[in-house]
Amino acid sequence: MLRKFVIPVFICACMTAFTFAQSFKKSPTQKENISLAGSHGKLVTESIESTILKDNLVGLDPKRMVKVFLPRGYAQSGKSYPVVYYLHSLFWSPEKMFQDGNLQNLLERATDSDVTKEFIFVAADYSTKTTGSFYENSSVSGRWLDFTVQELIPFIDSHFRTIANRDSRAVVGDYMGGRGALQLAMLNSNVFSVVYAMHPVATGTGYLPWANNGVDWKKIYQARSNADLEGGQVFIVAMHQAFLPNPKRPPFYCDFYMEPENGEPVLSTDNVIKTQRNFLLDRTLEHSAANLKTMRGIAFDWARYDPVQDHVYSARSFTGKLDDLGIEHEAEEYRGNPWNKNWTADGRFYTRVLPFLAKHLSFDAP
Repeated sequence: MLRKFVIPVFICACMTAFTFAQSFKKSPTQKENISLAGSHGKLVTESIESTILKDNLVGLDPKRMVKVFLPRGYAQSGKSYPVVYYLHSLFWSPEKMFQDGNLQNLLERATDSDVTKEFIFVAADYSTKTTGSFYENSSVSGRWLDFTVQELIPFIDSHFRTIANRDSRAVVGDYMGGRGALQLAMLNSNVFSVVYAMHPVATGTGYLPWANNGVDWKKIYQARSNADLEGGQVFIVAMHQAFLPNPKRPPFYCDFYMEPENGEPVLSTDNVIKTQRNFLLDRTLEHSAANLKTMRGIAFDWARYDPVQDHVYSARSFTGKLDDLGIEHEAEEYRGNPWNKNWTADGRFYTRVLPFLAKHLSFDAP
């Protein structure tokens, strides 16, 4: 009887990420606390018609909006700047990131106060019709990692005065975007030299085995489209499209780690192994160790009071595995939840991320 009351980790992740999206809107802007000197930076909206993202089976729009915040010195200096790429989390977008002006204020306050030198800040649109990108390369839900490396970065380098080398390029993200930031660093250390992941998820399995879940699998098996799914079921399907794709299996074009046998969901050990290998970062950490050892700076943090304690457990384990592999990094657990400590005037982004970037990025053109 106990099993039916267990809320699966994936559904919790979906619900808490949505809560973040709502709470971000309510977070106070810092306009009343921040005094900006002189002129402001410029927020530019660009769009990319992605060739890579056309290859999908879920109806992705290949036209991707990109927000680019140029520092105040950009217009007159004539010099080139480092670039920080930001990966937003589920149920979010660059439009929402910049809508209240708080992020721009934090960036400009940091340069006014010599917390960091000026850089170009880029946030591309990784949203989808359902949850948003898991930062995967999937034949079904899109090759988001390839899009970032092969299309987004060349576009920014060709349209703006950037220092176009790895030493002057960083990737930062939060929650699922934190997973994406670490994944890009693990696979593309020749492109990025600095990574900071704010409360990344999917760093490991956590406490509960995947077999112990309360998902209504029969509902998923019977569904003909996303319209037939409810709540966390949409998240479950999107996750499998990302990490267990099967282009020959409509309507969702994926397999599942619980497969139907005689109408009943049964654990598929092979599919569990495949999904975890593709989704959980610690599964391929050993293979990425050599790449990570070339990074100029690696850091991540996690909130002690995440409602999904599997994330906390996994983050603690992940830093230990990095230590065992001899990978230099910074890791910090802080008092708070994943959303209430990031974007305030004295929050994690301002007091941890920006100083870390200032310390490890190269701000000088070769």
